[in-house]
Amino acid sequence: MKLKRKFVEKPWGQEGLPDIFNGGNGKKIGEIWYEAPKGISPQLLVKYLFTSEKLSVQVHPNDRQARRVGFPHGKDECWYILDAEPDAILGLGLKKSVSATKLKTAAILGEIEQLLDWKPVKKGDFFHVPAGTIHAIGPGISLVEVQRNVDITYRMYDYGRPRELHLDEAIGVAKLAPYDMKYASEIAPDETGSFISNAPIGLFQIIGTDDGIVAETASKEWQVIPLEGSVTVRGKLIKAGECGICAHYSDIDLAKNKKTLIACVTG
Repeated sequence: MKLKRKFVEKPWGQEGLPDIFNGGNGKKIGEIWYEAPKGISPQLLVKYLFTSEKLSVQVHPNDRQARRVGFPHGKDECWYILDAEPDAILGLGLKKSVSATKLKTAAILGEIEQLLDWKPVKKGDFFHVPAGTIHAIGPGISLVEVQRNVDITYRMYDYGRPRELHLDEAIGVAKLAPYDMKYASEIAPDETGSFISNAPIGLFQIIGTDDGIVAETASKEWQVIPLEGSVTVRGKLIKAGECGICAHYSDIDLAKNKKTLIACVTG
């Protein structure tokens, strides 16, 4: 099945998008979502993000914390960097461990950015963002985001934008510590792909990856995102800029196209 593509305008978006999206038609597009037909609820949500300004500082709860407030599960995310300006950065975790009081005070005073660990990024970087990780995406970045499909985000700081903050909820679920770099990797163009394990979301870039490892991964849902060219999912042609979904890895025919992201729920 091919998922429906939805362009979402954002004040922090970009006017010029890649050719696979027809340049964005001059609108300030921040996100492109891939949605299933009504009545179907995928486990994952795939997005493209294009930033010209910093996004909010936010955090998501884990499964246990989310269920306490009525959600079926928490939210982990994965980011794959498609392109980045030379000075592009991501905020992931804190520079050092702090108390909840200090973090809350910094958020209220607009000083929380100084506590975040801002990391330089480039094309090919991959980050798994576990639930509880305080995070923010900087300007000048294009990426693919794969997340658990649940609408639960706690904003801690939003640069004065008129949106609701959820500071107490965020403090209650946040890891008040640095980001563990074991969740990060680099996938150089045209070299060996990366298999990310021990995470609720598996994300595979099929460039020399052992397809046997991917095929053995137990999952009832696979989302397929060609970065260029096209692939076939249950006989349906999925082109770059589109997203397909199926229930079995065997339904995916990559042919000769190895520049494809494949996402699944692994935990």
